[in-house]
Amino acid sequence: MSRMVYVDGAYLPEGKAKVSVFDRGFLFADGVYEVTSVLDRRLVDFEGHAARLARSLGELEIESPVSDDELLEIHRQLIARNQVIDGLVYLQITRGAAPDRDFAFPDPREVPSTIVLFTQSKPGLAEARQAKVGIKVISVPDMRWKRRDIKTVQLLYPSMGKMLAKKQGCDDAWMTEDGFVTEGTSNNAYIVKDGRIITRDLSNAILHGITRAAVLRFAREAQMEIVERPFTIEEAQAADEAFITSASTFVTPVVEIDGIALGNGNPGPVGVRLREIYVDESRKSAI
Repeated sequence: MSRMVYVDGAYLPEGKAKVSVFDRGFLFADGVYEVTSVLDRRLVDFEGHAARLARSLGELEIESPVSDDELLEIHRQLIARNQVIDGLVYLQITRGAAPDRDFAFPDPREVPSTIVLFTQSKPGLAEARQAKVGIKVISVPDMRWKRRDIKTVQLLYPSMGKMLAKKQGCDDAWMTEDGFVTEGTSNNAYIVKDGRIITRDLSNAILHGITRAAVLRFAREAQMEIVERPFTIEEAQAADEAFITSASTFVTPVVEIDGIALGNGNPGPVGVRLREIYVDESRKSAI
């Protein structure tokens, strides 16, 4: 069965879905995106993703072509039409396709935004192998722009960081700036020391993760101590354990940083327990 996608108001087989070569997402990376997980055919943290989408659009002065209710219905339609049990729904909104390439923004009254959504089926998403064995990361300089709090489609440098990690036999990269870890290529970063969860505080330097917010809320409810501050790679290497969070990886342990094993080299108890709580609570609250 051909996968059905959504483009500007129409549900189409992926082979027939098209976007203009003049679309500013293609020419300028002038757009934003969200990824929402699907567990048991239902959406995880949808309201959080919709709220962050609205914020990203507002920061870039891009108009949303749909309401939150319409967006939810599109997500549900794609899940049903593609028979997704576990997986992801990817959403992208760009500033649209102006008549010609121009650095100046087009008038939104004349050039409507472009919206695209598609699904990715990932059977057994909650039982991913990496959650059981952990991942290995390297560190790379953070060379992105300064508004990482906006979830834009400018993802070339994170992709390069991911590939640098792959070439070294690792899974991901943690980016550093001014001596401190900002985040992973597509996730928020955490360490655990003496029972305390340490993660960078929110600012323009990192993405305000929806999974991050949920995991920290669950951690507080479980009476875990949380410290929101920057930390260094050296501090991370000396930590008892580490982990990442994102919509597609939930909570995934980190067992090695720049060739240094953490703890005994296996996933630590805090990260493992938080993943259990997050998956369990997400299944209960998914819509």
